[in-house]
Amino acid sequence: MYIKEFAKLTGVSVRTLHYYDEIGLLSPASVDGQNRYRDYDEQSLGRMAEILFYRELDFPLSSIKSILSSPDYDKADAFRKQKELLTLKKERLEALISALEQAEKGVISMNTFNNNEYERARKQYADEAKQRWGATDAYKEYEQKAAEYSDEKKTDAADGMNAILAEFAAARAEGATPDSETAQTLVRRLQAHITDNFYTCTKEILAGLGQMYVADERFKANIDKNGNGTAEFISKAVKSYCR
Repeated sequence: MYIKEFAKLTGVSVRTLHYYDEIGLLSPASVDGQNRYRDYDEQSLGRMAEILFYRELDFPLSSIKSILSSPDYDKADAFRKQKELLTLKKERLEALISALEQAEKGVISMNTFNNNEYERARKQYADEAKQRWGATDAYKEYEQKAAEYSDEKKTDAADGMNAILAEFAAARAEGATPDSETAQTLVRRLQAHITDNFYTCTKEILAGLGQMYVADERFKANIDKNGNGTAEFISKAVKSYCR
């Protein structure tokens, strides 16, 4: 199937599929040499299912790539655990629907909103995967720093990041271009803030983040709360900086 069909079937954007191909996470089954059309097949669907499973566990894309390329990776085990998680989700949704039907009759049950079983299973599978395959150096550094941070420090780090994103939005609104000194100064501040508060942000990592800001719809939507087009502006500014 062509990329638009594959995107619709899997629920991810075409932009995200292009990005997954760029970083070597999910490549098309074939690319037409003449018109550059990308074709995906059943093997591509299987790979996407594996990626979505680890995304459900909140793994960064770099770690997912490492896990899937590991020589001892067990695909059958990953699918089994994904099925268990989805089953728990299905049971909870059915319970919520039943509770709503009862609520229409005046009977309220708060137990239905308990999601502990699913979260416990999700954390267990994430912990198992981290223990078995490990994580990137950046992820390990982030976990170490996060463990040492107080709630106030975490808030300060998040507020600092949001402030930089807001300045990007303001620069764009004032007519700055991605390769302008204003935008490039903000990119340097972004890189320094990430290094100081989360993990060592090399140019390679920064370039990947810049792409992810527009490829991952969740990141894009969050950044664009500062103004539509902010994520695209930052992505282009980062690309210019990392050349």
